[in-house]
Amino acid sequence: MNTFFPGLYQLSAQFRIKTVKQCGLFCLWMMVLFTTATAQSSKNLALAEKYFAAGDYYTAAGLYQQYLNVAKRKAPRANFPLNAKRYRQSGTTGLQLKNIEVMYRLAHSYRLSHYLNEAAVEYKNCYDKDSVLYSDAIYWYAVCQRGLGNYAEAESYLSKYLGFDDGHSSYTKQAKQELATINFINSQLKRPDLGMYKVTLLNTSFGGEKGVYAPALVASNQFVFTSTEKDTAAKVNESPFHNRMFSAVINNNSIEINKMLTVSGTDLKASQGTATVSASGNYLYFTQWGKINDKPVSSIYYAVKKGDQWSNAQPLSTVNLNGFSSQQPFCTADGKYLYFASNRTGGAGGFDIWYAPLKKDGTTGTPVNLTAVNTVNNEQAPFFHSGTNTLVFSCDGRTGMGGYDLFESKLIEGQWTTPQNLGYPVNSSRDDIYFFAPEGDMLLKNALVSSDRGAGCCLETYILSKAPKKKIFSGLVKDARDNSALEGATVVMKKTDGSTVQTKTDKEGKYRFDVTEDVKQNSLAVTKDKYKDKNQDVQIENVDESDWRSDNFQNVPVLMDRKLVIKPETVVTVFFDFDKYDLKPHSIHVLDSIYSVLYKTPKATIQISGYTDGRGTEEYNKVLSDKRAKACADYLIGKGIEASRITFESFGMCCPVEMELINGRDNPDGRSKNRRALINISME
Repeated sequence: MNTFFPGLYQLSAQFRIKTVKQCGLFCLWMMVLFTTATAQSSKNLALAEKYFAAGDYYTAAGLYQQYLNVAKRKAPRANFPLNAKRYRQSGTTGLQLKNIEVMYRLAHSYRLSHYLNEAAVEYKNCYDKDSVLYSDAIYWYAVCQRGLGNYAEAESYLSKYLGFDDGHSSYTKQAKQELATINFINSQLKRPDLGMYKVTLLNTSFGGEKGVYAPALVASNQFVFTSTEKDTAAKVNESPFHNRMFSAVINNNSIEINKMLTVSGTDLKASQGTATVSASGNYLYFTQWGKINDKPVSSIYYAVKKGDQWSNAQPLSTVNLNGFSSQQPFCTADGKYLYFASNRTGGAGGFDIWYAPLKKDGTTGTPVNLTAVNTVNNEQAPFFHSGTNTLVFSCDGRTGMGGYDLFESKLIEGQWTTPQNLGYPVNSSRDDIYFFAPEGDMLLKNALVSSDRGAGCCLETYILSKAPKKKIFSGLVKDARDNSALEGATVVMKKTDGSTVQTKTDKEGKYRFDVTEDVKQNSLAVTKDKYKDKNQDVQIENVDESDWRSDNFQNVPVLMDRKLVIKPETVVTVFFDFDKYDLKPHSIHVLDSIYSVLYKTPKATIQISGYTDGRGTEEYNKVLSDKRAKACADYLIGKGIEASRITFESFGMCCPVEMELINGRDNPDGRSKNRRALINISME
């Protein structure tokens, strides 16, 4: 978590806007010189401290620079404010500080307003002037270099900082975490699948002088974005810029702003943004920022749709908690839940992800802390993708690329998986906060990411696409008797649209199909010589996503039963009495002979088929023939032959070998020959 000198700490980026490089410090300095022309330098310093404490680091930087009388720098113009930061009061009047102390504050101001190049210079200057008292400046210098993408430089100075043994290292734990961050970055930059990603900055219809971020889908290609608007009626020494919501569309990699979204009932002096719309389209939820006792506080409001307008904005009382901040609402596509971020009591620490059930009137039930994903640091900007049951959120407390990173956690059978970093290039070494992906697609296909990774002014929106991994559907075909692999089996997969594809199994009984669609509703038909045809539905038993190139969907094994193949030269017949399945002495003698063959030939197997004469019902005879076949099998098994070497099948009155009626008269001899079991010996 980013921290700075004692007495102050940084607010997690609730609606993060980096200061505009196009504006620079020149315009601010002119304003300050005009409004404080007669003020003494000590008062300027006190004013700088006040702005710093209030989280207006951009303004503080200009005042610190003025106090230090440094040469003016040419800086580009800009038209947007700084993002507010959580703070502790530290501003005083009549301060007497050494120039190096002011320089250190200036470095912090640059860093916290995201001018990392300028911050790095000032931190290095502080260390060079006093390497003992300002040894921590080297840590912050390394943090800036990491944010600038100079990883080797950052690693070098972090190692130097951790090597100090003079007891002045205040950020040893954080420095070790920064080294872990750089190691993670280096591993991500070596990933073999980087070529599958494409990241494109979305242009805006009004140029690049202010950021547009936090997209929320309203309808097909209709979005609400957050950006800034200038208030021409603002008072002197009062920021004229406010966050506002804008309706927009995305065309040809460009965000085309239609108009500012006005909501009746809102405080026009406050900032609003990071919106979401209910699944019904009837309610707009958004964040409004203000101050209570000079402390920045955010609350979630909701408004009702009236025609083409949003009206009657009301605070969401069940979500907002007095004295705490709630922000960044997100409505799930099924209309059941509202996710949001809050630092309210009952959480793990910092900002946490919470969710609350949505009611028909737009209000919510009691919020629940999503303990499975929260840490003692900050989790923000939740987004739930219903198509993949995936929660995406931003966090600054887990190992990642640096700053805020995007993480995912999947909801599987009511349980959340351990959050995983979405990795590079979804994340960068700067702050990556807001995420959106359309339903009906993969999570990383045409996703929108808000990030300050670029050279632009602030959080900007990028469109990110990852080429789909190859999908492989595979399985095994085995002999049901001994579980051996079956080579050469024909496997036909029938798709839901009626089309089919086919392949054959290899020596290991394996088959595979390259697929693009979901195969869970497909079915398989498997055929092989000497085996019964097998039809079964696809049943995925395992999904292996470890290979960056492909996902392997493993089907349950297909078990094939041998066909009963009768060959006259290898068939032995056992006869039975009428309506009996007891083995007669002669039958036992025959079975003993078969036993001898099986004993002497371990690879030999037998197939037994049972039959009856034509008397009795078909159902009765089916059962009786089964008992006759089983009697033969049980006898051989009892003598020690493995059951896996014996298969049997019942045919009932099927397939008589002798006529049972001759000229309309009963033929008892013929019937007796049909009451039989055929035993086929196979040496294969």
